[in-house]
Amino acid sequence: MRVIGVLGGMSWESTQGYYRALNEGVKAALGGFHSAKIVMVSVDFADIEALQQQGDWNAAGDLLASAAQSVERAGADCLLIATNTMHKVAPAIAKAITIPLLHIADATAEQLQTDGITRVGLLGTRFTMEQDFYIGRLEEQFGIEVVVPDQSERDVIHQIIYQELCQGRIEDDSRQRYLSIIDSLHAQGAQAVILGCTEIAMLVGQCDTAVPLYDTTALHAQKAVAWASDDQAN
Repeated sequence: MRVIGVLGGMSWESTQGYYRALNEGVKAALGGFHSAKIVMVSVDFADIEALQQQGDWNAAGDLLASAAQSVERAGADCLLIATNTMHKVAPAIAKAITIPLLHIADATAEQLQTDGITRVGLLGTRFTMEQDFYIGRLEEQFGIEVVVPDQSERDVIHQIIYQELCQGRIEDDSRQRYLSIIDSLHAQGAQAVILGCTEIAMLVGQCDTAVPLYDTTALHAQKAVAWASDDQAN
């Protein structure tokens, strides 16, 4: 079994979900007492969040590239960036390492294609919903049309992520606000909705709505487990 490298801590609340999903995935695949071989570096999210707010993506990329090199030196055979937003600096991270980087948007898009989804809603941080690094990849490399909430809804989604979910707070009122936005995206023709921030699955799940939801943490972990447990690297 290959060793899965994880660049975590953004936030630690969602990174713990990665640890569980990777181990549950390996146990389901291999049975018995099997668990995932994982190397993880967990960064201080306060440093990353400050650079996000300053718009200093180059410095953030340098910081995470250095952390990724530590993951590789520790013996990882691939790398997961355990956050959607910081895939904005994925090119800088990939350039700094020699092991493959398994991209979270690719894992999600591949499942969308398998399921025949061609128009999808996207929830995430303001950076993920408004910038091209994520939407552009889905549209240009996979031919999937992306619908995002309107400005006021994006503000709500972003605020809840940073002020509640990244602080470990789960509020029923916020769940209802997210579900209303999901319904709005569906009404605009989205066949499904991507939970494009690794914390969002802490708040809403498929049991809360009839609209198909795509949990990026689960899909990313699923791709890593498949990569690590067989001979076909992607």
